[in-house]
Amino acid sequence: MTPLRSPRTLFLASGNPGKLREFQVLAAGHALELQLLPGFADIPEFDENASTFAENAAGKALYYSRPCREMVFADDSGLVVPALRGAPGVLSARYAGPGASNQQRIAKLLDELRNKTGAERAAYFVSVVAAAHEGRAVAIVSARVDGKILEAPLGTGGFGYDPVFFFPQLGKSFAELRPEEKNQFSHRGKAFRRLMEALE
Repeated sequence: MTPLRSPRTLFLASGNPGKLREFQVLAAGHALELQLLPGFADIPEFDENASTFAENAAGKALYYSRPCREMVFADDSGLVVPALRGAPGVLSARYAGPGASNQQRIAKLLDELRNKTGAERAAYFVSVVAAAHEGRAVAIVSARVDGKILEAPLGTGGFGYDPVFFFPQLGKSFAELRPEEKNQFSHRGKAFRRLMEALE
């Protein structure tokens, strides 16, 4: 099979400019341009109700690629804590209820782990990135990064659960990492680089 060449433009199935900027940094050095999917807000929202990150990412990519002639990619990422039976998992963004803030989600997580110590605080981030073209799946890749949940937030960078996710390899929380460090080691960074390799 002939390898697929990187498309000139790759559209992110999102209306989030912050997420786009993060992916644009990761795409530096690759021969493609990343943009938010035009008209994203006007398309009925895809219902992310699957039980796995892969199904949600692939479902989004397929759904939003149908009305678009260019390639579309989507991601689904989250935090998994085995001691909490995999929670927050695919519900990471909705863990403390619809519209909850990052601080509220972190507070709920820390409360759930209040009496847990040592290996019980092990956790990992997962990211699955999928690309599709006109309703046809082109690539689905994944990556994870292991760490543990701190007892209190550390650092002011990042977003989501980053302040309580301790990364032993560098001895810091994800919120304490410099952007270039996070891009090198994060689940999303590793998954997106795998997507670029798959497309090239």
